[in-house]
Amino acid sequence: MQVSLAWLAEWVQTDWEATALAQRLTMGGIEVEAISPAAPAFSGVVVGEVISTKRHPGADKLSVCQVAGAASGVPLTIVCGASNVRAGLKTPLALEGAVLPGGLVIRRASLRGVESAGMLCSGRELGLSDEQEGILELSGDLETGRAFREALELDDLVLSLNVTPNRGDVQSIIGIAREVAAIADRKLTPPVMEPVPAVNRSKFPVRLDAPAACPRFGGRVIEGIDPVARTPVWMRERLRRAGLRPISPIVDVTNYVMLELGQPLHAYDLRRLKTHIEVRFARAGERLTLLDGREIALEPDVLVIADEAGPVGLGGIMGGEKSGIAADTTDVFLEGAFFPPDAVVGRARRYGFMTDASQRFERGVDPRGQERAIERATQLLMDIAGGNPGPAVLTQVEA
Repeated sequence: MQVSLAWLAEWVQTDWEATALAQRLTMGGIEVEAISPAAPAFSGVVVGEVISTKRHPGADKLSVCQVAGAASGVPLTIVCGASNVRAGLKTPLALEGAVLPGGLVIRRASLRGVESAGMLCSGRELGLSDEQEGILELSGDLETGRAFREALELDDLVLSLNVTPNRGDVQSIIGIAREVAAIADRKLTPPVMEPVPAVNRSKFPVRLDAPAACPRFGGRVIEGIDPVARTPVWMRERLRRAGLRPISPIVDVTNYVMLELGQPLHAYDLRRLKTHIEVRFARAGERLTLLDGREIALEPDVLVIADEAGPVGLGGIMGGEKSGIAADTTDVFLEGAFFPPDAVVGRARRYGFMTDASQRFERGVDPRGQERAIERATQLLMDIAGGNPGPAVLTQVEA
């Protein structure tokens, strides 16, 4: 597990340097295998703001931009080939003399007869992602001209932890924060997580047909999500530092909450679900195509999430392709369920893989953490992509 110290500091404050913290965690039974920088070295990059754009007179695919961010206060002329460049956008601006990862030095250059005084950067050019298309879009509330490394806390450090199988409680930011708070005798300072009130009555029926394997199943319908919304850079960065690839706001929020609170979540495209959800063991002859595209034959001791038409996911492991989030998804059914270790352990390995969710369920998650995780995910998703939530519904079978 990888833990960003900047993220951890939001939950608990100490006076320890990274090496001291790592030593104390290791002595407490949580081995820190490595301490790594959150981003590669680069310099001379600031938060730029595109003031205006116009087509390059000599090249249809290039734009001539006026960009604020230089210390002089005078907008710079920057030639940019990104399709997403536009007036009002804030993006990394590499000034003349900037040194990017790999040693590339930014100099004034004439591009098809127009002099460019710097470069607008993609995440790939800064070593922050593998995406090649477009420049990096930053939050509009970042201060223009501020050092980019400072604005995104890129001088952060990341701890790589070797979590033993008996410590499922520390496979999250809250779990590590509790451990640090106990060692340092400090109080937890978690972010505010308020319940999100329902604005409609939309629900999706859930039935628990294998209560010993799934005694609690939290669900919530959220409608009207903006399908073209983008995950903010701050969240993308936290996911990246934790070793996860950002995908889309819906998927990213579920992954973020799993990392933060330790409760795996899953989101279904509501329009692809039929009639109801039932949690049960697989039936003879059933097959499932997973989100990664592989088709598997289900065995009778494998827990599935199914609708009227059949399985739509492996319980506690991975969702199915047919109910997965698509580029045009606007309505979702959000799941936060509890699966005891015995219901999940060994099933993913049987099919030749492991997932972040299965690792957590196999080691044990908080049996009562489902409602909090769903509320947190609702809050974050609405902040990023809007939406109209129905009531959060907990279906449970008491022991």
